[in-house]
Amino acid sequence: MNYLRLNINSREIKVKPGTTVLQAAQASGTYIPTLCADPDLKPHGGCRLCIVEVKGMRNMPTACTTIVSEDMVVNTETEAVHKERRSVIDLIIADHPMDCLTCIKNQRCELQDVAAYLGITERNLPRTIKQKPIDDSNPFFTFNHNYCILCQRCTRTCDEITGVNAIEIINRGYNSKVSTFGDKPLMESICKSCGECVARCPVAALVAKNSIMPTSKIETTCPYCGVGCMMELGIRNGKIVSVEGSRSSQANNGRLCVKGRYGIADFVQHPERLVQPLLRKSNTLIETSWEEALNIVAQKLSAYSGDQIAVIASAKCTNEDNYIVQKFARSVLGTNNIDHCARL
Repeated sequence: MNYLRLNINSREIKVKPGTTVLQAAQASGTYIPTLCADPDLKPHGGCRLCIVEVKGMRNMPTACTTIVSEDMVVNTETEAVHKERRSVIDLIIADHPMDCLTCIKNQRCELQDVAAYLGITERNLPRTIKQKPIDDSNPFFTFNHNYCILCQRCTRTCDEITGVNAIEIINRGYNSKVSTFGDKPLMESICKSCGECVARCPVAALVAKNSIMPTSKIETTCPYCGVGCMMELGIRNGKIVSVEGSRSSQANNGRLCVKGRYGIADFVQHPERLVQPLLRKSNTLIETSWEEALNIVAQKLSAYSGDQIAVIASAKCTNEDNYIVQKFARSVLGTNNIDHCARL
């Protein structure tokens, strides 16, 4: 494959054709601030923070929308570039709450990171927008319009990734905001509560309810169906406090459905969840060991012939487990009476 050569901040880099300047910089370890760019979304250029100087270009193009050309010379650290970036941040934080220490996204906020990088320490412009209402209708996450910076990552995610189009930018000028059709609450819209928008929000506009910062993460497989989506469980004090899709998984590429993202912690930690087999003795259910339970099941099944037995497989099992179930039914139990809930 032919590679293109370009120069970023006096450093020569080789990239594949079609690579954007932002992608080339990120691959080389060069930081370019941005709030609207996301690796899963099409280049947007909306926040204007990733502007750079390119030799031979009259204006400062956005790095996320500029395709690399042979021998391109790029500078990301000039005073002129930083002056324009600081002007953009001044406009964004003019109407943004300045409660970083008590904000739920503190130390996880991309706006906070960019402001620190540019040396922003105070609000330089007067506020123009009054307090906006908070949409708390969704049982899994909160939509606080007061933190929204109109980067459109949520609306583009709902369009490009999920294809639901539940939210979009409505109104114009200072009245612009992210909302649903007819400006109704999320739960009255076609939103599927998948949380993909929440996962990509750079600030605290969209946040999961009861969000807690984990101290460690464990990678595992989602148990809700047989697709095999990988997820990262955030752990704190021995409990699951957050769930994220694993980007290393080819099954889901970091994405999750509503059950995988919001249905794990409550289920695993529910006080009524069964964690041991129960055996009925004298009309009372008592806990027993797995070995005893399986022995009792095997003993009772041995009293029936193949045609008297039916097996129901589960969509919560992997494809490999379901294959073993049907082989067990046909080869060991001697029955072809096997069904699967996914048929419904």
